[in-house]
Order: sequence, then C-alpha cells, then structure tokens
Amino acid sequence: MAAFRRIARLGSVLLVLGAVLGPVPAGSATRGGGIPGERTTAVAGQDEDPYQLAGRRIVLSYPGPTPPPETLRAIREGRAAGVILFGENVTGPEQLAEAVARLKEAAAAARHPRPLLLMTDQEGGRVRRLPGAPELSARRTGSAPDPLLAAVDSGTGAAATLTGAGLNVNLAPVLDVYDTPDNFIDHFERSFGQDPSRVGALGSAFLAAQQSRGVAATAKHFPGLGSAARDENTDARPVTLPVPLAQLRSRGEAPYRAAIAAGVRLVMASWAIYPALDPDRPAGFSPTVIQGELRDRLGFGGVTITDALEAGALTPYGDTGTRAVSAAAAGMDLILCSARDPQQGEDATEALAAALGSGRLDRAAFTRSVTRVDALREALR
Repeated sequence: MAAFRRIARLGSVLLVLGAVLGPVPAGSATRGGGIPGERTTAVAGQDEDPYQLAGRRIVLSYPGPTPPPETLRAIREGRAAGVILFGENVTGPEQLAEAVARLKEAAAAARHPRPLLLMTDQEGGRVRRLPGAPELSARRTGSAPDPLLAAVDSGTGAAATLTGAGLNVNLAPVLDVYDTPDNFIDHFERSFGQDPSRVGALGSAFLAAQQSRGVAATAKHFPGLGSAARDENTDARPVTLPVPLAQLRSRGEAPYRAAIAAGVRLVMASWAIYPALDPDRPAGFSPTVIQGELRDRLGFGGVTITDALEAGALTPYGDTGTRAVSAAAAGMDLILCSARDPQQGEDATEALAAALGSGRLDRAAFTRSVTRVDALREALR
C-alpha cells in the first residue's frame, strides 16, 4: 500500500512538472487561472445596480464562532463574493461544519445563487488556521530529502483539510524568495527557499496538487516580500522595498511565471511599496504593478485579491472606503475585508458602489472584475 501511495504521488509530481515546464500558449482559455468551458449565471452587465455589483467583489469576515446576522444578510442579498475564516472562527469540527452550513444556506437563498468563496490561510507549519495538514512549513518542505514530493504532499494535505471543512480557497502558497536568513518571510518559515526557480517549482507543485482536488490556490505576495527585513511587516506598518527593477523581476516575480503556467487561480498583491515600479503607492494600489506587471507582462488572467484591507501599511491611505476604491482602480478583483468586523465589508461595498455610480471607477473594467470572480465561484461548486 505504501508503494502504491508513492507511485500515485509521483504521478502527481509528473503532472506538476508538465504544467511548470510546458507553458500555456498566449490566448489560451486556461492561461493564468482561466477555467475552460465555464459558464456563469446572471453575468455582470452594464445595467446592473452598482451596489449589487460592488458586493460581488467583497470578501467578508466576522468575529467569533457564529456568523452574525449582518454577514448572513449581506450574503443572502448577493453582496458578498466570499468569507475568510480565522482561528477565532473555529472551536471544533462540529461548530465549524454548522457555521459553514449557515454561510452556504445564505448564499443559496440569494436571488442569483452562487457558491461562496470560503477561504483561509493554510500555508503549513506555523501558519494554519485549521487543525490538520499541511504539517510542514514551506522552509521544511524546501529542505526535505525530496522537496518536490513534499510540496505535492503539502498541497494534497491542504486540499484535504479545506474540503473536509467545506472550504474551497486557500490563501497559499507563498512565493516570496527570501534573500537574508531569518528576515521577515524566512523567520516564520514561509518561504520555500532563496532560489527563484526552486520556489517557483515547489510553489507550483503545491498549488497544482491542491487545485486538482478542488481547492483554488492563491500565490502571494506579488511582486514579492522576500527582501523585507525582520521588522518590515506590512500588517503592522508601511514598508518600502527599494529593490532594483532587474532584481525584482529576476527574483521576486520569477516564481509567478511558473505558478501562472501551472494555472494558479488567484494572486494576492503585497502592500509594500516598490519604488522601481511605483514610488508612490503600495503594490495593491498600483495599476503599474497589477495591470502592467502582473496582467500585461506576466499574462495572469485569473482573479486578483488584496491582502488585508485593514493592514497597518495602509494607514496613510485613508479609510476603508478609500482603500477599497484605490484597490479596485488598480485592478484588484477581490477586496479582502478581514478585520472580523461586518461593518468593514459594508463600508467597502458602499464606497465601491458610489465610485462606480459616479464614474470614478470605469464600469467596463468593474464588470470584467465581477465576471472573473463569478466565474471562479461557479467553478468551485
């Protein structure tokens, strides 16, 4: 039996290598997270209510183990694309199953019912919101005797943990290539290593194994936090990473080429500032980074998602609504309202709707974002 399991895992490795080494041709329906043959109900259109369209770009969160009435109401009214879960939302398997069931029931009661994007951070090692696999951190995966096989096992384990809990999106793997031992990303063992090619191959192995089992993967944090010093945490404060453009592309962005070729469904942007690309705005607020680098230069066609909208790095950039509009204007499809405060999602929705209604946000671009998100939701039934 052990030999059979190893043969099966090796088969998965070969499939991953095929994805990584065989780039998808430009223009293919599956390039960069696209889903072939997918169809959506009630596709976003030019005449739809701005408030409804705005809500379909919001990921909600809530405090404690029970989804509150405000969250369930927003979902029933079609004003949520998904929900992110944290450790405080989980007290045990039965409680989690009940909470997920209530969230799904609310989505099914919407006028145009679509599956919710139910997500968490299940990277492995110290960064796991749910009990269970993957046990290995990214660092330990990268240093395993057979790292590619370990990455496949980690991706497989992450998928089993999430599907067992009724979730369908993992905010992993991390593709940051660390440059200094024990810096911000390496200290918590969140990086596969210092070699961009190795990080790309192992991250792609993780995500391909996970996605083959029905859980969408998220590559993060574009265009890379690998040069951040130990105390440069965007969750806590503004961070500027003065990496030369050539180095940023050859190290920070390089693993994303492999991930996009492997079909990663989502990419999360960093909240750091990269002066070589945009000296004035964090990556997730920068059209140069999101549209110019990620979409146009690297060819990503899937769903983009912000990091936490309440992050300390965004303190200089206004309130929740202002931040949501800035992210949408840059090309971020999903707005991650992860403060565990239902009002945060409502504030972001109202601001997006007002900006769309006034013309500050382009309706055609807004609609394309909603359509990408809807397509992902339909594919993850």
